[in-house]
Amino acid sequence: MPLYLAIKEIWRNRGRFLLFSMVIALITTLVLFIAALAGGLANANRQFIEKLEADLLVYQENSDLQATSSRLGVSKLKEIRRVEGVADVGPVGISSATMVFPDGREGIDIALIGVEPGKPGDPPLQEGPGLKSKRANEVIVDKTLSDRVGLSVGDAVIIKSTQGIEEKLFELEVVGITDERQYFFQPTITVPIETWDKIRPQAGGEPGEVIANLFAVKLSSSADFETVATDLPRVVDGIEVSNKQKAILAIPGYTAQQNTLNTQRVFTLLIGVLVVGGFFQIQTLQKVGQIGMLKAIGSSNRNVAISALIQIVLVTLLGVGIGSLGTLLLTLTFPGNIPILFNATTVFGAIGALLLIGPIGGLVSIRLASKIEPLTAIGLSS
Repeated sequence: MPLYLAIKEIWRNRGRFLLFSMVIALITTLVLFIAALAGGLANANRQFIEKLEADLLVYQENSDLQATSSRLGVSKLKEIRRVEGVADVGPVGISSATMVFPDGREGIDIALIGVEPGKPGDPPLQEGPGLKSKRANEVIVDKTLSDRVGLSVGDAVIIKSTQGIEEKLFELEVVGITDERQYFFQPTITVPIETWDKIRPQAGGEPGEVIANLFAVKLSSSADFETVATDLPRVVDGIEVSNKQKAILAIPGYTAQQNTLNTQRVFTLLIGVLVVGGFFQIQTLQKVGQIGMLKAIGSSNRNVAISALIQIVLVTLLGVGIGSLGTLLLTLTFPGNIPILFNATTVFGAIGALLLIGPIGGLVSIRLASKIEPLTAIGLSS
């Protein structure tokens, strides 16, 4: 009986209910976009650090875990390797450059990463033989860049870098393609550490010791994580040690950015609760007489409440379904450089929250319907 009443009323007033479902669909689209934007921005910020093949990251002391502020001479690598529990360590240099094209296409800003071939930090390959030596004019490109430009193993790329007061061009051969490894929203190219030191932007002057920004440390299988993290700065001067999660949280603006977007998502859901609640409360007030008649002929408060709840759930399901499908179709039209990321956790979490706002918002109307007195509603009692 409650199901019949709910569906009958929705069908009789289908224009009104469909219009309200579209309102819920717009709220759904907004919530999903905020969730996907938060995921995309977080991924673009943390992707490089998160995918580093390392158990620990070593920074310069007092650099606040900022790679751009950290300077570590590669001579410290030997000291770190001697610490008990350390299986291997590799330098990671980070700078910016521009990839230019002979055909006159607009250049692409890239993150220029220097690593020691075969050591922690050297990315795993999807294609190609990889880097051969510290001085080779070779490069590994990430999938973001290879897909965007159409690069494949064996191609040549030209990197523009400022050396002193001049801009110099360096031609490198693509010897590998790795997975997506953006660094601060920029696609990455990985070169041998000494090649990186030669082509990175710099003031000029006499070459000296290669200076990396951080070290990627792999631990032996039997090593105790906390013990090694404590021993490293005690044995090696001028360093501080972090795990990857702590390093990600220290990225400038990362935490504030995520908190802002999560706050927006929460407020959007609260607005959804108020909108749903307001709509169904007005619906209930408009049919006080009908509800009173139902109660007068024997319908219980339980049946009235279940009928109202079914209406709320059906309208919310329709709105969320339309909004989710519309969001998916809309994102297919977006260019690849927009940081939108949908994953199962994000999408199902957002949809689950959206499906709850209907029943939660409709609690007021359900309570209002259950308190309607039959005789008063049909005008037989003052």
